[in-house]
Amino acid sequence: MPLSERQTQILARLQHAGGSLSSSELTDTFGVSVQTIRKDLNELSNQGLVQRVHGGITLPNRNLSFSNRQVINLEAKRAIARAVAASLPEGACIFLGIGTTPQQVALALLDHPGLQVITNNLNAAMTLCHNPRIETLLAGGRVRPSDQDMTGEDTTAFLRRFRVNFGIFGIGGLSARGDLMDFSPEESHISRAIIECSEQRILVADSSKYLRNAPVRSGSLSDVHLYVTESICPSVAALLEQAGTELLCAGSGGVRTASKTGRTARRQEMEP
Repeated sequence: MPLSERQTQILARLQHAGGSLSSSELTDTFGVSVQTIRKDLNELSNQGLVQRVHGGITLPNRNLSFSNRQVINLEAKRAIARAVAASLPEGACIFLGIGTTPQQVALALLDHPGLQVITNNLNAAMTLCHNPRIETLLAGGRVRPSDQDMTGEDTTAFLRRFRVNFGIFGIGGLSARGDLMDFSPEESHISRAIIECSEQRILVADSSKYLRNAPVRSGSLSDVHLYVTESICPSVAALLEQAGTELLCAGSGGVRTASKTGRTARRQEMEP
């Protein structure tokens, strides 16, 4: 069921508020009645996007299903995807990881002149098969129906057989210390395989991932060459500077590159 503009804004505020909001805050913010906000919260709860608690809402204590995550921060994910797709040179070999932002990258690659893509993302593979100039290799393994991807030992072993030019992956959350967090050990193993088998590592994550809770540490920002997001706060900018990671900000004002860091990241000279 499509979300209204107000419901989309409620989800964004919930993410940025650290995962908890009161009904009174929302009625004051949007200038609507308690009954209107209650209806919005009930609809969001029925779709599994929030958890109702006394006096308000919290984020669910587990990752949302793929279909639910697809509607959250969609325009930000599309902007990130367009920026990444435009930077990939013809003939490059890439990993494309799990999640809804990598899926948007796949959609943005539909007009790309040619790539080889290795992925365990079922939606990405189904999208890319519509571009005859892209060779897609889909990893085997255990299918996770709620996430629409492949995981497990076979999946990780398949990815580790390759050495690619660009590894493009998402995360469950980014901690205050710059840790890359995932929701399960299986997801973490996939992230580590991409990080360790890619010449250039590209993290794609919208701004809501900062301070989002996820239990498994997969690495740190120092493992990443390029961080692509739609907007940046001073805390994340400081983490990127400390890690030596380049920032590509793909907000509503178009793509812009923040100050270069100590790491030699080559956004404008990305060659396989």
